[in-house]
Amino acid sequence: MKIFLVIVMALFVSGLAAQGQPSSAPTGNAEKGKTLFVERACWQCHGLSAQGGGIAGPRLAGRVPAWPAFSRYVRRPTEEMIPYTPKSLPDNELADIYAWLRSIPPPPAISSIPQLNRK
Repeated sequence: MKIFLVIVMALFVSGLAAQGQPSSAPTGNAEKGKTLFVERACWQCHGLSAQGGGIAGPRLAGRVPAWPAFSRYVRRPTEEMIPYTPKSLPDNELADIYAWLRSIPPPPAISSIPQLNRK
């Protein structure tokens, strides 16, 4: 069974490489990414600070997945998000947005907020 899992994972990883997805994130500029997040209208669904837009877009701050999953989803989303093709959002700009999102610290743990722990 373990051999089967190793083979499946190897095929999955090689499939990502075949799709042109780098295994690690490209270098991006977080300051440019913050500006691009607004210019490319990401904020309209995800909020100005990537805190989430209620029904429209999930919170991204502190919850950004690894680069391959992030870039794949932005290019071919499965939910209501519009696809951002390389023509509308070049790879270097997507890397800048990713760098900014990754620079946002995760929110504090609920257990660390006294007002939310009253009994």
